[in-house]
Amino acid sequence: MVTYSDYLNGIFPGVKVQKISVNAGFSCPNRDGTIGTGGCSYCRNDSFSPAYCMQHESVAMQLEKGKAFFSRKYPEMKYLAYFQSYTNTHGKDIDSLRALYLEAIGVEDIVGLVIGTRPDTLPDQVLDLLEELNRKTPVFLEIGAETSSDATLQLINRRHTWQDVENAVNGAAQRGIRCGLHLIAGLPGEDREQVLINVRKACSLPIDTIKLHQLQILKDTILHRQWIAGEIDVKPYTLDEYLDLCAEVASIVPDNIIIERFLSQSPSEMVVEPKWGLKNYQFMNLLNQIISRQKR
Repeated sequence: MVTYSDYLNGIFPGVKVQKISVNAGFSCPNRDGTIGTGGCSYCRNDSFSPAYCMQHESVAMQLEKGKAFFSRKYPEMKYLAYFQSYTNTHGKDIDSLRALYLEAIGVEDIVGLVIGTRPDTLPDQVLDLLEELNRKTPVFLEIGAETSSDATLQLINRRHTWQDVENAVNGAAQRGIRCGLHLIAGLPGEDREQVLINVRKACSLPIDTIKLHQLQILKDTILHRQWIAGEIDVKPYTLDEYLDLCAEVASIVPDNIIIERFLSQSPSEMVVEPKWGLKNYQFMNLLNQIISRQKR
C-alpha cells in the first residue's frame, strides 16, 4: 500500500514533510447561523486541535511554535501549514483569505498549504484564489464529505449534499488543485455496505487522497446525548470489525488514490466509544498483517 509519506515524497523529493495545524479564527457555517447552529452532531473541534493552536496568536506565531515542537526530532524537516480548525474557506472576504494564506507560506520552511473545509464553502472565487496560490506553492484541499448518503448527511446535521461534494471536487480538479476527501465509517444508520458505497463514490471523483476513520462517540456532543437517550442508531465498531472493513477498503481504492489514514485518535478522556487504545502505527501494523495474509 502506497503511504501518504510516499505521496508527499513524490511532490517534495528527498524532503521530510510534516503538517503543522493552524487555528486561524475561522468559524463554521453550521455553527454561526449561516446555514445552521449546533454543528455536526458528532463534532467536537477540540478533540483534534494541538495545544500550540491558539486562536489569539497569529498564523505565523502558531507555525513557529509548531516548527519548534517538531524540529527537536527532525532538524531538517519542512512543513505544510494545515488550516485545520473549523471551516477554513468560510466567513472571510477573499482579501482576508489571501492575507492569511500568504502569511502562512511566508514563514520559513513552509513548503505548502493544506486547507480543511466543507464542500459547500468553495465558491468559484475561493477556488480561483487557491489556483492562484497553487502557482506559488503546492495547495492541498481536504474536504469533509463524511458520507455519500444525503439521508445520513441530514441525520448528522451536516447541511450539505453529496452533489456539493461532487461540485467542489470537480471545481478543484479543473484548476489543478490537489484534493482529498474525508469519510467516516459507522455513522448513524450506515452499515458496512454503505461505507463501501461511500468509498467507491469518492474514488469515482478526481481526488488524490482519501481519509477514512471510525466514528468516535465523544463526550459533550449532540451525538453522545442522542445515543444515551436511545434516539439514534449507532453501533460502534469492534476493533476486529473495523480492521476487516479497512482491509476491504484498501482492496477497492485504486492505486492512483492515496489512503492517508484509517484511524482517528481523539484524547482518551473525551472518547466514550469505541475505546481501542491503539496508536496509529499499531493499528497499521495489525491492518498490514491482515492484508498480507489475504494476499497469500
